[in-house]
Amino acid sequence: FEWEKEIPVVEAESLLKLCKPTGIEKTRYVVPADNHLFFEVDEFRGENKGLVIAEIELPSEDFEFSRPDWLGIEVTGQVKYYNAMLAQNPFSKW
Repeated sequence: FEWEKEIPVVEAESLLKLCKPTGIEKTRYVVPADNHLFFEVDEFRGENKGLVIAEIELPSEDFEFSRPDWLGIEVTGQVKYYNAMLAQNPFSKW
C-alpha cells in the first residue's frame, strides 16, 4: 500500500524498522501538464536502471488530458511496476 502524508520523524523511523533490507533508487522529476496537472516521472537507478515511469493524478478516471508524445504504455495496476515489487524483482532481471 502507498499513502502520501506527512508523519513525524519518530514514526518514520519506526516504519523503516519494519522494512525488508531492500530498496529502490530513483530520481523523481515533476513535469507540468495541462489543466494545472503534472506528471511525476521516476527515473530508476541501480538494479532498475533503464526503467522510467510517469504518473499523473487525475480528478476522475474518465478525466480527459493531452497525452504527450513521450508518454509510453499504460502500466496502471500492473503489480510488477510497484515499488515494493521492483525492490524484490528488479527491472534488470525481467
